[in-house]
Amino acid sequence: MTDEKDNVFHHVMPLQIRFNDVDKFGHVNNTIYFQFYDTTKTDYFASVCKGVNWEKIAIVVVKIEAEFLAQIRGDSHIAGRTRVVKIGNKSFHLEQDVIDIDTNEIKSKCMSVMVLYDLQQQQTIPFPDEWRRDIIAYEGL
Repeated sequence: MTDEKDNVFHHVMPLQIRFNDVDKFGHVNNTIYFQFYDTTKTDYFASVCKGVNWEKIAIVVVKIEAEFLAQIRGDSHIAGRTRVVKIGNKSFHLEQDVIDIDTNEIKSKCMSVMVLYDLQQQQTIPFPDEWRRDIIAYEGL
């Protein structure tokens, strides 16, 4: 994961905790964090990479790793943060976390390696130059 001193996220999205996200211990179940990460990454790409035809292109997770640092209680106010930290030819690395909005405490961190996938051809595809430009401009890479 990236050093805390470089912890600049331009994309921050408030997240809603649903009734069924909370287990009998009163905290958000660890499986729900991946739904939070999916929600925020979907919003990230919809916001940053305009004009994507999601009927033809998919983003596929090929590796995902999460650290659970602190509990999220059912009454917590949280947000998900997302950023692209590395872009390759066909893959890219996405860093995300979930924070408590009131305290800025990082509750969980996630690192994913993802590829773009052509749904018609059923194969991975190179990272589009337009996406690369959009992400570099947005992230300041």
